[in-house]
Amino acid sequence: MKINFKKIFFLIFLLILSSVSLFASNVDELMKLGNEHYQKKDYQKAIDSYQQLVDEGYKGASLFYNLGNAYFKNDKLGYAILNYEKALKFSPGDEDIQHNLAIANSKAIDKIDTLPKFFLFQWWESLLAIFTITGWTYLSYFLFLLILIAAGIYFLVRRPGIQRMSFFGGLIILLFFILSVTILVVKLNREESIKRGIIVSSAISVKVSPDQNSNDAFVIHEGLKVQLEDKVDNWVKIKLHDGKVGWLPESDVGEI
Repeated sequence: MKINFKKIFFLIFLLILSSVSLFASNVDELMKLGNEHYQKKDYQKAIDSYQQLVDEGYKGASLFYNLGNAYFKNDKLGYAILNYEKALKFSPGDEDIQHNLAIANSKAIDKIDTLPKFFLFQWWESLLAIFTITGWTYLSYFLFLLILIAAGIYFLVRRPGIQRMSFFGGLIILLFFILSVTILVVKLNREESIKRGIIVSSAISVKVSPDQNSNDAFVIHEGLKVQLEDKVDNWVKIKLHDGKVGWLPESDVGEI
C-alpha cells in the first residue's frame, strides 16, 4: 500500500490553518464581548472576558490596555497599573497607555522618593523606550540589509561619485546599526536580569524574612512598582526605589 504523503501534509496543513482561524475567531469574539460589557459598565464581566484571552495565551497592547481600563473602573488600582505596564511593554510609545498609566499612578498611595536622573540618562531611557525588543530587532535587520546594499553598490558600480556616496552612506548606516544592536542587547539583558512587579493588594505588611511570623519591615499599598529580587516557595523578595527590601506573599504582587 502506497502512502500519499502529499495528501497527509495537505490535511495537516488544513488542520493547522483551521485551528489558527478558530483561535483568531475566538479572540475577536471575546474582545468584542469584553468591549460590550465595558460599554454597559459591567466591568467585572469585561475583566472576565479579557482575562480569558490572557489565560489562553493571547497577549497584546490593546488587550492589556482594555483590561487595565476595566480594572481601573472596577476600583482595582493595582491590577489596573499592572496591566497598563504590560501594555506599555508591547507599545512603549502609545500616548493613550502612558496617559492612563499616569492617571492611575497619581492615585497610588505610596510615593517613593528617588534621586533625579542625570539628563543624559533620561535621554538614554527615552531612546530605549522608542521600540520594543521586537522593534529594535527588526530595525537592526533592516539596517544590516542597507549596509549590504551599500557595500554591493560600492563594489559593483564603478563610478567614483556613486562609490563615494555609498561608502560614506554605508558608514553612517553602520553607526546606526551599532547603536541599534547595542540598545537591543541592553533591552534583552534587562529583560533577563531585571524583573519588576506591581503590588496588587490594597495594603500589605512587608516581612523581614519569608515567614508569616517574622517581623514587619514596612507597609506598602496597591499600585506601587517594585523590583523582584528573589523567590522562596510562595514568597517574593522585593526592593523599593529608595533601597528598602523585604518579603511578601507571591499573590500580593503581579509581575509585569
